[in-house]
Amino acid sequence: MTQNDLLADCRVPVLGLCAYSGTGKTTLLRKLLPELNRRGLKMAVLKHAHCNFEVDKPGKDSFELRKAGADQMLIASSKRRALMMERPVEGAPDLKELLAMVDQSRINLILVEGFKALPLPKLELHRAAVGKPFVWDKDPLVQALACDDQTPVPDDCPLPRLDINDVDAIADYIQDYILRWQPPQSAPFGPSCDDGDRKQLSVSQGIARILAQVTPISATEPQDLTGCLNRILAEDATSPIDVPQQTNSAMDGYAIALGDHTRYTLVGEVLAGYAFEGTLEPGQAVKIMTGAPLPAGADTVVMRELASEQAGQVQFEGEIIRGQNVRTAGEDIALGQTALAAGQRLGAAELGLLASLGIARPTLLRRPKVAIFSTGDEVCSPERPLQPNCIFDSNRFTLHGMLAKLGVEVIDLGIIEDNEAAMMAALSRAAEEADMVITSGGVSVGDADFIKDALAKLGHIDFWRIAQRPGRPLAFGRIGNALFFGLPGNPVAVMVSFMQFVQPALRKMAGETKWQPKLFKAIATEPMQSRLGRTEFNRGIFSLGPGGQLEVSTTGHQGSGMLSSMVTANCLIVIEESIERVQPGDSVWVQPFADLL
Repeated sequence: MTQNDLLADCRVPVLGLCAYSGTGKTTLLRKLLPELNRRGLKMAVLKHAHCNFEVDKPGKDSFELRKAGADQMLIASSKRRALMMERPVEGAPDLKELLAMVDQSRINLILVEGFKALPLPKLELHRAAVGKPFVWDKDPLVQALACDDQTPVPDDCPLPRLDINDVDAIADYIQDYILRWQPPQSAPFGPSCDDGDRKQLSVSQGIARILAQVTPISATEPQDLTGCLNRILAEDATSPIDVPQQTNSAMDGYAIALGDHTRYTLVGEVLAGYAFEGTLEPGQAVKIMTGAPLPAGADTVVMRELASEQAGQVQFEGEIIRGQNVRTAGEDIALGQTALAAGQRLGAAELGLLASLGIARPTLLRRPKVAIFSTGDEVCSPERPLQPNCIFDSNRFTLHGMLAKLGVEVIDLGIIEDNEAAMMAALSRAAEEADMVITSGGVSVGDADFIKDALAKLGHIDFWRIAQRPGRPLAFGRIGNALFFGLPGNPVAVMVSFMQFVQPALRKMAGETKWQPKLFKAIATEPMQSRLGRTEFNRGIFSLGPGGQLEVSTTGHQGSGMLSSMVTANCLIVIEESIERVQPGDSVWVQPFADLL
C-alpha cells in the first residue's frame, strides 16, 4: 500500500511519531498537546496499543455490558463519548480503517503513535541513551529528526533537526507542516505517468495518450435557445443587464424606511411588474409583493406575518434589521459580469440563466460528428429475425444512446460485413464525413476480423492492452483527419471503455473545458475481488445507508456480456490497481452513470 492509498480518505494532515520504546513519545505528547491547543490547534491522537488493552474498569456498566456480549459499546455524555468495539484481526490493526473513524471535521491534525512501518509521513524521535539505530536513512517518509544533544547525527542527513526537549520548536515545526500539507492525490484509475515499463497501460495512461491527440473544434454557429441543450458555449456569455434589474422585495410584506417608529402609515401598494410612484417618507409604509421594485426611500421589508394592519396604520412584531428581505440590483449577476464562461456545457439550468439575461441566440461550438458501425457476420440487426449462430446488434444502439447524451451528431453506418473491401469502404467514408469513428469488436489478439488489415492500410492505429476489466483490448489512432476508436465486442466492455476513454476525448473535442469524471467514495457492503495491477470496474448500486453514508453493492455476477447488469446498476465500482480484495466496510470509489446512461 502506498502513502496515497493509506491516506486517500484523510482531509487533514497526518503525522506519525516514529521512535523506539523508551524514547519518550508519550512524555513529549503530554507537553506538546497543550502547547498546540494554546495555538488554537485541535489534534486527534491515534495510538497502537497492546492486544488486550482496557479503557474502562470492571464494575462499570460499559465494561460489564461489553463483557456480556455487546460487539460495540458506545457511551456518551454531554462532554465526551467513547466507542469500544470488539474487532479481532490478524496482526496489527488496519490504520486506514482507524483513520476513517476519526471525526476529521473537528480537528487540524492527526498524530499517529506507532505503525512506524507503514507509509505515512513521520517525525523521528531519537535519544542516544536508548541505543537504537536511526530510521530516517531507511524510510524516505521521515520528514524531520528530533533528538537530544548526545545523539550524533551524520553530516549527510538532509532532514531538519529539532531538539527533542524544545517543545516550542517542535510545535513550530508541526504548525509549518500543517500549512505545507497537500491532500493526497487520488489515483483511482492507476498511475498517469507513462514510464514505458508496463506491459499494459493503466487507465490513466490510456486517457492521457488519447487526450494528447485530441484537438478541440473551433468552428462556431449561433443557435436558438431551444436548440442549445447539451451544446458547448463558444464565447463568454456576458450579462447585458443587472440581475435583478432593480432592487426589489424578497417576500410579501411591507416596505419601509426604518426609523424610530412604532406605527407606519400605509400609503400604497406595489405589485410585481409595477412600481410605486414617488418617494417613501419616514414613518410611511407600502404594501409590497415578492419581486416588486423597492420604492425610492425604502430600505427594509418586513414580512407580512409579522405585521398588524388597522385603519391605514401598520405595526410590526419582533426585531427589525435594516436591509432585511431586500434583494439589491445586480445581487445575482451584475451588468457586464460573465454569467457563463466559454467551454461550458449547457444544461437546463444554463438555458434558463441565458434566457433570464435576454440572450436568445448564444454562439456555440459546432457539434462533433461521430460515425459508428458494428462489424461481424455473426451480428444481426434487431429489425430482422435472429439467424442461427448469430447475436442481435446491441452495441450500436448503446453507442447511439451515450452519444446522444453528449450532444454529438451521429452518422450510423449500420453493420459492415466481414470482408476487407467492405471494411475499407466503410472506414474511408466514415473518416471523410466524421470527426471521430467508433467501431465495436475485432480488436482482440487473434480475432479473425478484417478490420485490423483495413485499418493498417488506411491510417495509423495503435492496439493497446489496458490494465482494466472489463475492456482490456482497445484500438486508438487516426484515419485521415478523424480519430478512431476500436472498442471491444462485449456489451459491458463497450460501455465501460466508452465511459473511460471515448467520453473524455469527445468532451475535449467538443470544446468542454472543465469536465472531470465524477467519482465518489462509498462504503462496500459485500466482499469484492480484483487482481493487483489492474483497475476493476464492477457494476454497482449505490444508495444512502441508514447511517447517512453512501453505500454500494454489486449487481451480482460480473460477466462482460451481461447487458442486463448495466440496466440494474447505477454506477461503476472502481477497485484500484493496488487493491486485491475489498471487505465489507471498506471505502471504494464509485463512478455514477448519470452523465451517460
